[in-house]
Amino acid sequence: MSDYHVLNLGPGVQSTALYLLAREGRVRFDWAIFADTGEEPAAVYRHLEHLRTLGGPPILVRSAGRLGDDLVHGRNSTGQRFVSIPAFTRAPDGRIGMVRRQCTAEYKVEVVNRAIRRELLGLKPRQRIPRDVTVYQYFGISIDEAGRAARAQKRFAEVKHTVPVYPLIELGWSRTDCVGYLRQKLPYEVPKSSCVFCPYRTNLSWLHLKQTDPEGWRRAVEIDEALRADGTIATRGFRQQLYLHRTCQPLAGIDWTALVPTTLDPMTTGECLGRCGT
Repeated sequence: MSDYHVLNLGPGVQSTALYLLAREGRVRFDWAIFADTGEEPAAVYRHLEHLRTLGGPPILVRSAGRLGDDLVHGRNSTGQRFVSIPAFTRAPDGRIGMVRRQCTAEYKVEVVNRAIRRELLGLKPRQRIPRDVTVYQYFGISIDEAGRAARAQKRFAEVKHTVPVYPLIELGWSRTDCVGYLRQKLPYEVPKSSCVFCPYRTNLSWLHLKQTDPEGWRRAVEIDEALRADGTIATRGFRQQLYLHRTCQPLAGIDWTALVPTTLDPMTTGECLGRCGT
């Protein structure tokens, strides 16, 4: 019987807490895998590099490509039509909806699974996992996100050889508990992990990006404008224009002082299935 224990590293607050708990021997896993979209804020990459200096479990950084480039130029991780992000669109009757999301599956979930199969298990493409192998995947989901854990548990119900593990729930830790723990362990606040152009950002998060990460903000505006540019692959198949902000306004022209603060919370409006922001 061969067991493999792997952390899906965000690397946001909860999964960072798990990583440091493993370093202390309070949680067990042997590897951490960060699926990099190439589009994280600069602070996330600095944080990741700091984690790699702490002597914890090895961190594998793997990628399916730079998501924004693939989105704009009509590629995705499978070489087919561009991947879809959950952008906002306004119907003729004024209702605002969201486009189907593919980015989490293609640039997060599949990247982690491929790294496990090929690098940790040493399998070739399409080769079956041996009967005596069990992969335990650890997720940074806390007690205040029990609904996410339930959805993930259901998703794994039909996946052979893989068992999801939620140590924070077993410990009874909330996100607030993780924040308090990290304040004792790190000399800075752990940044939220998500693409700079993720439509699930709150108004406060957009404003923070603009004020603290000029390059990340420039990239977000670039992608937002590309979603509506004539003749680009990103507009193919859509009758309505696409936007990154839920008001369906161009990102560059939004008056953030008029929109902030906001009561909208990513935990209630959608997030990246535990891979992006945990």
